[in-house]
Amino acid sequence: MSDRADYVPPKVWTWDKESGGRFASINRPIAGATHDKPLPVGKHPLQLYSLGTPNGQKVTILLEELLALGHAGAEYDAWLIRIGDGDQFGSGFVEANPNSKIPALVDRSGATPIRVFESGAILTYLAEKFGAFLPTEPAARAETLSWLFWQMGSAPFLGGGFGHFYAYAPQKFEYPINRYAMESKRQLDVLDRRLAEHEFIAGDAYTIADMAIWPWYGGVVKGWLYEAAEFLDVQSYRNVLRWADQLLARPAVQRGRKVNRLTGDPADQLHERHDAADFETKTQDKVGGAQG
Repeated sequence: MSDRADYVPPKVWTWDKESGGRFASINRPIAGATHDKPLPVGKHPLQLYSLGTPNGQKVTILLEELLALGHAGAEYDAWLIRIGDGDQFGSGFVEANPNSKIPALVDRSGATPIRVFESGAILTYLAEKFGAFLPTEPAARAETLSWLFWQMGSAPFLGGGFGHFYAYAPQKFEYPINRYAMESKRQLDVLDRRLAEHEFIAGDAYTIADMAIWPWYGGVVKGWLYEAAEFLDVQSYRNVLRWADQLLARPAVQRGRKVNRLTGDPADQLHERHDAADFETKTQDKVGGAQG
């Protein structure tokens, strides 16, 4: 890898395993499994294989919201995929998601298991399966899906672009940080203008669009991602902050944010979730630890 300002790309790129950066050990230019490892299967119809990153939180928030509505069929097992250890390259996970990215869902409620990968696809699949959080009226449905796909297309600039070069790259360079900071702020402005006119992203109803966007952009304005809140002047996006706090007050969002999480306050981490009572056990552990 060259850090020179006058770097000239070669005619044919070759893989430099010493490229550096926080995720260098798991990045590679080829797909497929690196080792044999079947996925565990729990007792519930829905099996989620994930990590509590923003992309993983989208799905666990929806599942917890569905359960809060009384959809018993949305009970799920959430298995931890440690991407830093390369779990996503195990044969079982690659079978569930050939792209080797979290989250991946396997629906075992029918005669034949159905795999669903890509967070936006999982949100849509579950919303349609349970008839919730995705409007059926054509205009409202189109608006919701438009914002869902806005997130899918926009967040890579926030995460893989801004987040990588600002927080994770082995060295900081002005050009990429400026480039992606500008785009991240533009996206926040898009949301801020939208939320100035509507309570939720897609309009007056809480939908999967909110659940997809909140872990990323709510996380940024709440100061949870990249330690970049001051740098991006998030306090200027008042409508996004209002919306972020509004969603954070929802118990299902609070629960969903904990599932498969490995960072932050240990009291807010539930590494695996196999039953609703797991949250109560975690709370009891917290109380016990405080008393002990």
